[in-house]
Amino acid sequence: MKKYTYTEKKDTRSGFGDGLLEAGKRNENVVALCADLVASLKMQDFINNFPDRFVQVGIAEANMIGIAAGLTIGGKIPFTGTFANFSTGRVYDQIRQSVAYSDKNVKICASHAGLTLGEDGATHQILEDIGLMKMLPGMTVINPCDYNQTKAATIAIAEHEGPVYLRFGRPVVPIFTDADQKFEIGKAWMVNEGADVSIFATGHLVWEAIQAGEKLAEMGIDAEIINIHTIKPLDAEAVLKSVAKTGCVVTAEEHNRLGGLGDSIAQLLATNNPTPQEYVAVNDSFGESGTPAQLMTKYGLDAEHIIKAVQKVIARKKAQ
Repeated sequence: MKKYTYTEKKDTRSGFGDGLLEAGKRNENVVALCADLVASLKMQDFINNFPDRFVQVGIAEANMIGIAAGLTIGGKIPFTGTFANFSTGRVYDQIRQSVAYSDKNVKICASHAGLTLGEDGATHQILEDIGLMKMLPGMTVINPCDYNQTKAATIAIAEHEGPVYLRFGRPVVPIFTDADQKFEIGKAWMVNEGADVSIFATGHLVWEAIQAGEKLAEMGIDAEIINIHTIKPLDAEAVLKSVAKTGCVVTAEEHNRLGGLGDSIAQLLATNNPTPQEYVAVNDSFGESGTPAQLMTKYGLDAEHIIKAVQKVIARKKAQ
């Protein structure tokens, strides 16, 4: 098992804020809009540098999406910012009609996704957003794993033509990817090559998968770990190549098991190479209040649950 270490922890939303500033420096058409959550979205540095390229919409998320869609007509590249729940569930009709159906070059940037929003509870957490967004024709869906990857993804989507949903989070997490990485939309990242099981992880669960992989190696299980940072378009070639080698799959995500990464992998496998699969995801449930660590443990989104899923799916493979 390849060893990954870290010297610093940082929230992925800060990666977005720093990436937005860099994207703004590179392209004068990059503009930003926020629904009264500048501090939470880490957008202040962009505002300080480009005050004339920022719109504070206030608590009017639907209006924010409409304004962003309109700005694209003049050649602007708008980045919208609010919590993931309000970025998707609250404004789904506006995204569908004004952005996706119209194929507008809007970057929908969503912080505080999943359970790790924490103490604010179920009304502010969202576990359906990946499913909502990936079902929209033409929508690119990205869920990076740490600060560095989020910063790189933010810069990359500014150069990508078309609507994008970029999902990131609130808690501090280990920084373990390269600071100078080139982010390739739709290209999975091989974290560790292995032969016994394929673990496809996204977002905060990538680090948990790495921790699980180290423990599995001690148990004599050689896990292949792949970071699926782009859920749509899915890197089908990387998935099928890995599964052809290992013969069984675990998917890991901070999302409802219905509609998320696991469903995308299952659909691909069902039509190409039917394979035993286990899910590490929230099992058709809303969240609740608690610390991020408490919630990840309670809902089974940690290294220990990945290990259990691996053991189960390997047993299923051997029983075939």
